[in-house]
Formats: sequence, C-alpha cells, structure tokens
Amino acid sequence: MAKQEPDPSAHTASPKEAGGEAFPVVGIGASAGGLEALEQFLAKVPEGSGMAYVIVQHLDPTHKGMMPDLLQRATAMPVVQARNRLKVKPDHVYVIPPNRDMSMLRGALYLFEPAAPRGLRLPIDFFLKSLAEDRHQLAVGVILSGMGSDGSAGMRAIKENAGLALAQDPATAAFSAMPRSVIDAGLIDIVAPAAELPARIRASLRHGTHAAAAEPVVDSQLQSGLEKVLILLRAHNGQDFSLYKKTTLYRRIERRMGIHQIDRIASYVRFLQENPQELELLFREFLIGVTSFFRDPAAWDSLRDAALPPLFARVAASRVLRAWVPGCSTGEEAYSLAIVFKESMEKFKPAGRFSLHIFATDLDSDAIDRARQGRYPANIVTDVSPERLARFFVATDDGYQVSKEIREMVVFAPQNMIQDPPFTKVDLLLCRNVLIYFSAELQKKLLPLFHYSLTPGGVLFLGNSEALGAATDLFAPIDAKARIFRRVDIPAQAVDIDFPARFRSLPVWEGEARVPPPPANLQSLADQLLLRQFAPAAVLVNDRGDIVYINGRTGRYLEPAAGKANWNIYAMAREGLRAEIGSALYQVTRNRGRVERTDIRVSDDGMTRRVGLVVQMVEEPEPLRGMVMIVFAELPPPPEARKGGRRTPSSARQAELERELQQARDEVRTLREEMQTSQEELKSANEELQSTNEELQSTNEELTTSKEEMQSLNEELQTVNIELQSKVDDLSSANNDMQNLLNSTEIATVFLDNRLHVRRFTPLATRIIKLIAADAGRPLSDLVTDLDYPALEDDAREVLRTLIFSEKQIATRDGRWFTVRIMPYRTMDNVIEGVVITFIDISVAKRLEAELRATVARGVEKRGVQGAGT
Repeated sequence: MAKQEPDPSAHTASPKEAGGEAFPVVGIGASAGGLEALEQFLAKVPEGSGMAYVIVQHLDPTHKGMMPDLLQRATAMPVVQARNRLKVKPDHVYVIPPNRDMSMLRGALYLFEPAAPRGLRLPIDFFLKSLAEDRHQLAVGVILSGMGSDGSAGMRAIKENAGLALAQDPATAAFSAMPRSVIDAGLIDIVAPAAELPARIRASLRHGTHAAAAEPVVDSQLQSGLEKVLILLRAHNGQDFSLYKKTTLYRRIERRMGIHQIDRIASYVRFLQENPQELELLFREFLIGVTSFFRDPAAWDSLRDAALPPLFARVAASRVLRAWVPGCSTGEEAYSLAIVFKESMEKFKPAGRFSLHIFATDLDSDAIDRARQGRYPANIVTDVSPERLARFFVATDDGYQVSKEIREMVVFAPQNMIQDPPFTKVDLLLCRNVLIYFSAELQKKLLPLFHYSLTPGGVLFLGNSEALGAATDLFAPIDAKARIFRRVDIPAQAVDIDFPARFRSLPVWEGEARVPPPPANLQSLADQLLLRQFAPAAVLVNDRGDIVYINGRTGRYLEPAAGKANWNIYAMAREGLRAEIGSALYQVTRNRGRVERTDIRVSDDGMTRRVGLVVQMVEEPEPLRGMVMIVFAELPPPPEARKGGRRTPSSARQAELERELQQARDEVRTLREEMQTSQEELKSANEELQSTNEELQSTNEELTTSKEEMQSLNEELQTVNIELQSKVDDLSSANNDMQNLLNSTEIATVFLDNRLHVRRFTPLATRIIKLIAADAGRPLSDLVTDLDYPALEDDAREVLRTLIFSEKQIATRDGRWFTVRIMPYRTMDNVIEGVVITFIDISVAKRLEAELRATVARGVEKRGVQGAGT
C-alpha cells in the first residue's frame, strides 16, 4: 500500500473555484527529452488561459528536484513544486517532486510514496487516471517526449471520461516512444508539435463540450443534425448507431466538432458530406475501446471461485467449453477469461479434462487485429500480477505478449452484436461495460438474445455498472455484487427474442455445418468471359516499371530477358517498344495523366507489326492508386499494304522515312521536355544546396559561439579545479599533522564505525591488537588482542547506545597495563558515526605502585615486629 504524506497545514480543496466555475486541468506527462518539450509548451501558453497545468516527469528519486526553477524561465505563470493536499488554481503550473506518486481528488493534489520499485514506476498513468476520474470532461491529457509507454493507461482513462487527449508529434520529439505508444493505441485526438499544443487545447475547449460538464441540451435542431450524421455514417460503412445512448453520441460528435472548430452541427454535417475521411474518424471515435486486464479484480476472483467450479460439475467430463466475448476491444478481457479458466482448472482440479474455446468479437477491425497479436505495453504491470506475468506472458522489447497457449484459446473476428447473428450454445458470455453505451430499448433487446445464446445453466458476466433491468426473470444471480448470473431454464417460446435481420459469414466452431457459397450469377460469369476473351493485353506496373499484374496474351510485346529473371517492363519490352514505353511512363509518372502512342513498329521473329500503346496513371480504386496501366493494341496494316494494294518502292521508302522522321521528332520533343525538367530539378537542387550552405554557415557560427561558451565554461571549471586542488592540499596537510600528532602522543587509537567495524587505527595499536592494513572493515569481535578484556565489545556498544564514555584499567597477558578509554566518534555536523578507543600505557605507573605497596607493606610489618618485642 502507498503511504500518504500528512500535511496538517494544508486544507482540502474543492473542484470549484471561488466563483463557483470549474476549470480544465491539463496533465502533462514527459520523460527523456521532456525538458525541451515542456519549455516549448509552456512558452506558448497564453496569458489568462484559465487552466491549471500539472507536470509529471520521470525524475531521479535520489536528487533534489530542480524542475520548477528550470521551467520558470519559460513562462510567466507561477511554477511550484506540488505539496500534499495543495489546492490547484488556474494559470498555475505544478511539478511533481522526486520519488513521489501524485494523485488528484476534488481539485487538490495528494502525494504518495511509490509502491512499485524504481524502474517499474508509472507516475504518469497514476496521475492521469485520478485526473480523469476527478475532472471528467474537464480533464486534458498531454504526452510529450519520453521513452517507454507510461501514459497509455492514463490516456485511456481520459478518453473513457470524455476528456481531451493530445500528444506531441513523434517526428518533433527527442524520444518518440511515449507519444507513439498512445498514438498507436488510438487514444489521441490531436497530434502536433509541443509548441502548437496549447493553442489546439484552447480551441478545442472553446468549441467543444469540454468547457462544461453539464449534459448537452437536446433540441429539435440538434436531434435532426444527429440523425443526419448517423444516416451518413450508415451509408459510409453500414453500421447503425441509432440505438446508442444519445448523450454519448453527442459528446463524441461535439469532440470532433471542437477539433475542427465547428460551432453548429449543421455545419459539421456539411463537413462530413465534403470529407468522407472524417466519417471514418468519427466511426473510430464512436468505437473508443476502454478496457484493461482483470478490470474489477474481485469480480474476476468470484468468476474463478464461484462460477466456474459449478460449470465444471454440471457439464460432461472432458468437454470443450465455449465462450463468447462481444465487444472485446483489443482483447484484454478475452485473454483475462482464458487466464482465469486456467487458474480455476489448476486450483480446483475438476474430474476430466476440460478446455475452453473463446470467440471474441468487436465492431472495430483495427482493435481485432491488435487483439490477435496479443502484444501490450509494459504498463500492464499495474493490472497484471507478477505471478501472472511470469506464467502467461512473454517479455518483448516494447512490453509483453500473451503466451501462445493462451492465444490459441481465443478466436477473434469482427462482428456487430446489434445487427449480426449471435453465437449460440455457449457456456460463458462476457459482455462487460458495453451495455452502458446502449439505450434501454437496445439493452431490452440484447439480454433475451444473450439468454438464447447460453446453454442451460450458462454463465453471464456483466460489468460493474450494468444490470439486468427487465430481464431478471431470465437470469439468477451467482454473485450479484460481481454481476455474475446463471441462465434460468425457460422455454424459448416464453422469451421474446428479436433476432438480427442481417447475416454475414462468421468463423464457426468445429463440428458446425458450413453453408456452401452461393453460385455465381449470370453477370459475374459474363464479366469473366469478357475479361478472358475480349479484354486487350495489358500490364500493371509500379512507378519503377516492375510488373505486378499481367492480363491477356502479351507475348507479342514482351519477352523475358536472358539471364536472371527480371520482371521489369524495361527489360521485357520487345525491340521498338522499349523507348516508347520508357518515354510514356516517364511522362505519366510526372504529370499523372494519360499518354497514347500509335503506329509503333515492333519486330518479332523477322516480322514487323503495328502496335498502339496506352499508358495511364491509376487513381481508383484506392489500393491501386499510384500504379500505371499499360495497354497494348494490335493495329491493322496500312491500306496500301493490304491485299491487292500497290505502291512503288519510292513511295514506300518515302512513307517509311516520314514515319521515322515523325518518330525522331517525338523523341526529340520528349528529350527536350526531360532536359527542361532536369534543368529545373538542377536549379531546385542548386537552391537547396545554397540554402544548406547558409544553414551550415549558420551552424558554424553557432558552433563558434558554443566553442566560446565551452572555453568560458572550461575556464570556470579550471578555476573550480584549482580551488578543489587547494582544498585537497589543505586536507592532505591537515591529515599529515593529525597523523604526526597521533604518533607523537604514543597513544594507541582504534576508530570503529556504527557496526563496530574497524575504520582506522594508529601503528601503536598493533602492539595491543593483532592488526594489519587489510583489517580495515573487519568486526572488532574477529580481532585477537593481548588485553584481558572480554567485555571490550559490550562496553563499546554501550557507549554507542548511551553516548557516555567509558574508562577502565586493563592488564595484558604479558604483564603490561593500559587505560582503555571508549568515547563516541562525533563528526563536525554533530552526528555520531561510531566510537574511538584509546589505549594509554600505564605499565610504569603500575610497577611503581606495586613497588610502593610492597615497601609500605614491609614497613608496616617491621613496625609490627618491633612493637611485639617491646
């Protein structure tokens, strides 16, 4: 658990300002290379923007934070380091302190001690999730330069709460991994350079619904505009969103209107009509998939422990169980189900061998493609336990991939659960946090359909915000709090089921019948016959002349070149065609038009044929755009050469010369055009080189300036080095004085640290304790001493504990005596870092004392004898 830092002086803030109006909060995440991007961003924030900016960056936890001082140079707004329970105010910048996680509640910042170890922390995700839950539509997330994928989960929460998501253009970022991660996940509304993001945020909030948290007001004009948008979307891809919740659709549409700075929905309808690509973007906006592994962990535990074991006991042993996960998004919940099934099997060990086939579907084909790969960013560690990561995932360069045994349990396919037929005879059906986006009418239609899809006693697993509504008679609760239900066995005749009217081919389970494809109709057969018998010989090439498709018989015009196989039109064209094709292909690729050539003479086995040539750039369909179609046509011989025709040799020669002259003129004209184009390109290249030269000169001047700055910095460093050298000399001199002082006093001294390990000792100490230079760092208890002092270590510990010095007179085994004094080792900062033990030789004093005692004793004895004689 993270430990919260107390701050009694602070007070809890409200999300409202004094005036009662809520304001947007911009959460900015950055990592490596983020300082430059942050400075560019803050420098372009307009004065009085009315927003608060909270910066979360990956900082070294062992160093004091300098970020506020560095960023203050780029903005006039106050830049402060966040404190616990600090109230957020508009037009202020707040920076996360080092070695802290930060959260937001009711408009105030809260600091936590990081729970994850260093290197695995995701502070950006941690903050953005709390920001999304606290500010909802007023939450703005920005991801700038950085390495890794921190921020992806947080931006997903921003999108789930109808906030605004932006990212720095990866091409302008020093490190593109973080912005590219959120862009590839489809979570970003706006991508732009860091300096342009403030203006884009302000424009979006001004024109969109992000500026107010209230529900949109529905009037007849707005209703009519929404219906027109849905009609255009249905005509675009056949998907009907008319039964989705209107408030959700309004917000998604108004978000797109805000991005394009469109105020009226009627204008946006016109914009959709003129820009079909916006229809696809709006469709993706409606399909924002917000999911994660093991959402609501307690509910998944209940599924594993309370729902699956009865299912094992109910069905036949060694049976293949089937599950359907509609609205699976990028696959996290489908894989979560597979993992929980494996864990339940290992925990309860049911009789027989069960397996699970999961059919996961979604309307978003791009999400299905990502789900099939099973690759996820490194930040899933916040949702997946280390045990599950090690057991069911494989580490990759950019995150984790679901293991093969889990991926093989899941089949992904695109499907619209509203319009397409359901999957039937399933034992488990997971539809979590999907129904919340549907109207009550659609929910009333889908729940009986789910009942029909499940086998008797099958399990329905809903999201924590969803309920059965009017379908309580169809399902019985297994765990009502976790939203896990069991299908009630009711005859199909008693359930009002509204089956979808549209059918499409879907993957089928093993053992299900496959419907044969319908026979081709008369039109398709006639089209195939016309293409095969009457279409002209043609080839499709790319802009380099490589042949990608051949139609008809082209042997009269093309032949494989000798040597290694080469499928290039320039190598395969027959004599007479090569130059014409090259010239025409050049003109078409340059002008993107159509070129026709007539009366081209082609030699083939000694025969000369007249050939017509058409070269045209392909614009439609979209997959073939940019390719070139070359069509060959066999022309009849000239009238004078036909049967019965006569002409003189001179007239034939004249006609041939005229044809060659015309051909030469065409070639000269083509060469002139090519030369003119080359000349223009050379001029352009020359201008670019001049511009490059100017840039190089400017760079050289900057390098010269940098060199001067480096020289100045070098001089400063040399000055500092001299000062440090002087300090070192002083320290060396003081060390020498101290060493001579200790030696001259002839007092043996031993320095110990807080663990009573030897730190240093004087040479005289070796006469008492067996010490050598290598003994530095050894415990006192490991050393051999001549002193008859077994309590030496205990006395040292007591001095270290009480800080009261100890002094005792101790004898050695060879008859010497020492005064052993133990005192605390106190630094200049008044910090205790061990003890100092001194040994003062008092052998002479002890010997004199013993002699004196002996003399006194003899004198007393002599007086006693004399007194007895008297």
